[in-house]
Amino acid sequence: MKNFNYNIPTKVLFGRGKVNEVGKEAKRYGDKVLLVYGKGSVKKSGLFDVVVESLKKSGIHIYELPNIDPNPRIDSVYAGAELCRKMGINLIIAMGGGSVIDCSKAIAAQANYYGDVWQDLYVEQKLNTLTSALPVASILTLAATGSEMNGNSVISNMHTNQKLAIGHDLLRPVFSILDPEYTFIVNQYHTAAGVVDILSHLFEQYFTPDQEGYLQNRLMEAMMKTVIEYGPIAYNELDDYEARANLMWTSSLALNGMVTYGKVSTDWATHGMEHELSAFYDITHGVGLGILTPYWMKYVLSEENVHRFVEYGKNVWNLDGENNMEIANKAINKTREFFSSLGIPSTLKEVGIDESKLDKMAEQATMFGALGSMKKLYKEDVLAIYKMAL
Repeated sequence: MKNFNYNIPTKVLFGRGKVNEVGKEAKRYGDKVLLVYGKGSVKKSGLFDVVVESLKKSGIHIYELPNIDPNPRIDSVYAGAELCRKMGINLIIAMGGGSVIDCSKAIAAQANYYGDVWQDLYVEQKLNTLTSALPVASILTLAATGSEMNGNSVISNMHTNQKLAIGHDLLRPVFSILDPEYTFIVNQYHTAAGVVDILSHLFEQYFTPDQEGYLQNRLMEAMMKTVIEYGPIAYNELDDYEARANLMWTSSLALNGMVTYGKVSTDWATHGMEHELSAFYDITHGVGLGILTPYWMKYVLSEENVHRFVEYGKNVWNLDGENNMEIANKAINKTREFFSSLGIPSTLKEVGIDESKLDKMAEQATMFGALGSMKKLYKEDVLAIYKMAL
């Protein structure tokens, strides 16, 4: 096991009615708050009114940045940062899913930054140049990305067809409010995409070629089984509190750093490949992951890493077989079957993607070097997986 420093500083307020505490929590950081949200679901659910009432009771001045896109744009980041500077914002509160939270983190970085965060941080990855950021808090409305408990942010630039990620401890939310009841209005499509996203985060950290990480891998298997158990329930019964609660907490734990502390390596190739799909075609992130993941599994499977697929098949799906390769392939097939049961497409053509841009996407996916650790994926490998997925 590798050395690590355990640090997950986000305060989590979990459960029914916890949103009412947002004013008290926000007041610790000042009296000027920027509320960042999407296209209106927070108003439809009643969340917006509850938050505004709580903030006003605490004497907090409220400013708003609505209409954040599902794949958040750098243009929204610039607009939000300018608003923060102009109004002297003390705290940014993201109300929504991962896209809104990711955008809020980028705004928090840009507001205190004298350069261009897109070029310096997202493109050139000069993360050491970020020395301060406005505090960010989140009120989660979609269980998927885990952004509510980590310092990661993914932003799209539609002018250059790029979707890039950063991770920085300064961008971890200072507090996050997780009330499963506010995910009841999430429809089947986005519920399914969220389920896939949670599983994909676990896969990216679980599927590594080493023989180590026993504790971490067992924790992740428990989380996978939780998602497989409760994902279909939430998909079919949108207002099932227990299902929504289990998905919401698993989403946070899957990507707050806990399950990778001490691990030798992680993979993240599938996310790297999917980001190009979203950048060029603006598709739902979880859907893209659901399409690509089983093809990636088939492509990287080898005698050198089959042990991890066997553990996955036996411990998560309770599979057996005549040999390791049989168990591994059964596990891959079970993964596809599970995604399909939630209405996730199995080919790129089903979401309007053809061969015309695959080469460019493969080139851009590997612009920083080969992807992954299960098998190093170069441009030709990424292109081969894209073509498998057609």
